[in-house]
Amino acid sequence: MFRTAVTAGFLIAAMSSATFAGEHERVYRWVDENGQIHYGDSIPPEYSDLPKQVLNEHAVTVEHLEGRKTEEQLAAEAKARELEMQKELQLRADKALLATYLSVEEIIMHRDRRVELFQAQSRVTELYLRNLERQLDKLKREASRYRPYNDNPGAPLISEDLVAELNETQATIARHQKNLLEFREDERQMVAQFEGDINRFKALKGLD
Repeated sequence: MFRTAVTAGFLIAAMSSATFAGEHERVYRWVDENGQIHYGDSIPPEYSDLPKQVLNEHAVTVEHLEGRKTEEQLAAEAKARELEMQKELQLRADKALLATYLSVEEIIMHRDRRVELFQAQSRVTELYLRNLERQLDKLKREASRYRPYNDNPGAPLISEDLVAELNETQATIARHQKNLLEFREDERQMVAQFEGDINRFKALKGLD
């Protein structure tokens, strides 16, 4: 078969020969950096990065093959895909929002129920913390009778059991304090999400 040609006459003659012989090889057309048109049944390595076309036996383009893309093109395509995905996700979220609620009042009612749950968790945790802090104060008063919490050289050394109880109580308090902060942050985020849903619902419904 032929490798590279620059005339349409040569292209037609070569393709006719291939068709007559019953061959079905791919024929490519591409333009080099100087604007010169090339044809061939394979792409030389020096032209592999260029865009090209696949021709049928009638010299009609049946497929376009992209060349190697620049970093800017790749970045633009990635951004376009991301924007398209965001649009699709927003469309799905809008459909779910409209299918879930019939009015703004329903969204507010749902939000308030969720707020009550978070606040109940916080109140229970605060109660545990108050009890634990009272217990810790009691343990500290007891520990003050012993060395190293008592400066009196004659004071007995604190027992390992009391040290363990002090450490465990302090660790439990720290854990509940962390939980309380998380409950409050979860509540804040949940309220913000509902506010976003309310505003989006109004926009979709054309409400003020």
